Amino acid sequence: MDFIFLTDWWTFLTKLLSNTLVRIIIAGIFFYIGTKFIQRSIRSFFKRTSFIDEKKEKTMEAMLRSLIYYTATFGYIIFILLEFDVPITKMLAGAGVLGIIIGFGAQSLIRDLLAGVFFLYENQLNKGDFVAINNTHFGTVEDIGLRFLKVREWSGKLLTISNGLVNTIHNYNIDHMRVIEKITISYYEDPQRVLTLLEDICRQLNEELEPYLKQDAWNRPVQPFQVYGMTSLNNEHRGYEYTIIGLTDDIGYWTASIKTRHIIANRLYEEQIQMSLQHIDFPHHSANERMTKS
Repeated sequence: MDFIFLTDWWTFLTKLLSNTLVRIIIAGIFFYIGTKFIQRSIRSFFKRTSFIDEKKEKTMEAMLRSLIYYTATFGYIIFILLEFDVPITKMLAGAGVLGIIIGFGAQSLIRDLLAGVFFLYENQLNKGDFVAINNTHFGTVEDIGLRFLKVREWSGKLLTISNGLVNTIHNYNIDHMRVIEKITISYYEDPQRVLTLLEDICRQLNEELEPYLKQDAWNRPVQPFQVYGMTSLNNEHRGYEYTIIGLTDDIGYWTASIKTRHIIANRLYEEQIQMSLQHIDFPHHSANERMTKS
């Protein structure tokens, strides 16, 4: 009885698999499950290891996930074509004009793929970096694929741009960043008094913002906050310009910049230092000139 049942079941399964549509559906399920399994295995592997930086791990994971997805999709398409007895080998061997047309159409695809590989190989950016793309789009890298780069802009919008369209990348998270604050002071202020005050402000910055400063191998600041000097005698016809600089870790750059401005503004206010004001000069006409024009 059991043997008959197994025979009937095997006959039913054989007939079912003889249907092309059924085989395609089953293959699609296997491709999907296999892809998810491999992606989870990669994610689990990177979670258990720590031989490279966390950002690089996330970047490599995103790139491998994209590679697996495209490989599985391409393989599934080939399987479907084979199921419909499409002569793929002959098509590739005798591509001719069709191959040239496809080649021109695939130029952008190849460009995107190569750009994505170079992003990873040359360490131009990593997942989680704050970047400026083509001097136009600013945001945090959320995903790096073989074809597309996804950046979450400050407004919350998700920018998706083809890798091949990325011409310039300004990365704010490569090892260190320099805080540069320019202060324009009124001509009525004593330059020496202002310089002395700014040097004292730098001492305060080094004390309060020490955790944000870039450290060397001996845990000493590489470049503590300091007055770079008077960088302009006549900044846009408004006053003397002084510049304060300090080298910080890339992760704490934005916080350090905000706190630096806050400390400088408070100290200048406490010492009643007059900063420059924007002047708008209108052309002056005498009464005779106005009468002449009228």
